[in-house]
Amino acid sequence: MAAFSLLTPVFIGILCVFIVVILRSRGKSSNKLQETKKKNKESKPWVDEDLQDGTEILLNDGEDKEEWQDLEEEDLLHVPFAPAHYPVDEMVKRSKHFYELLNQRRSVRFISNEPVPREVIENIIRTAGTSPSGAHTEPWTFVVVQDPEVKHKVREIIEEEEEINYHKRMGDKWVSDLKKLRTNWVKEYLDTAPFLILIFKQVYGQLPNNKKRTHYYNEISVSIACGLLLAAIQNVGLVTVTTTPLNCGPRLRVLLQRPVNEKLLMLLPVGYPSKDATVPDLKRKPLQDIMVIV
Repeated sequence: MAAFSLLTPVFIGILCVFIVVILRSRGKSSNKLQETKKKNKESKPWVDEDLQDGTEILLNDGEDKEEWQDLEEEDLLHVPFAPAHYPVDEMVKRSKHFYELLNQRRSVRFISNEPVPREVIENIIRTAGTSPSGAHTEPWTFVVVQDPEVKHKVREIIEEEEEINYHKRMGDKWVSDLKKLRTNWVKEYLDTAPFLILIFKQVYGQLPNNKKRTHYYNEISVSIACGLLLAAIQNVGLVTVTTTPLNCGPRLRVLLQRPVNEKLLMLLPVGYPSKDATVPDLKRKPLQDIMVIV
């Protein structure tokens, strides 16, 4: 017993040292994990706030649930629907023609300043507005910029951020992958294109009583609308290049005086191709590589 009593302080001391070592080790692991998460976040700047889907509405600090309001159920009238029913030969012919039309679509970065009728732009946006959306909330806003001064301000904001993206944010691999496309942070087409269409997703709706309405699957809905918009642009013989201005959304939203519930999803310069326009000689995947039949 006497020997045990003598060893007890030693044992307690060793135990304390052991506990301190474990705590320090955990602290280092936690710091390392946080640094890794921070590094991963910095290495993927394209996953930023403006490009995240807001399907699940999370209340901000100090925000009251009373600020949100779901629309009351309506006894919505359902009407007969009878679309065109084509003969098989006609269906095949139309499907092939539509494919051949869209297969000519290319991303064009050399856009002429030749005027485009605004009625055409209005009609292609009407087409995009026919897109399906979650609970028919239609969570999109298409901002059409035609004023030369505003277009140039848009270009200045984007080029300033894009230069930083290429040199610091994107990383060597991303920049290397873009070399074959001969693209960089200089966006001359933002000045020359007759129209810029900036597509904003409404992450929530704003009702006349200033309450908010949930917009389900807002990013998916607006992305589908963008697809229809691209098809409509191709259909009228115009060109564009899909751009997602990285880290430019908030500044462009302020410039264009858009409300806080709107986030920039995509920017499309629209016009005719310039006479000396070129595109990369890219090949699309064959049908057997993109379709699976079960």
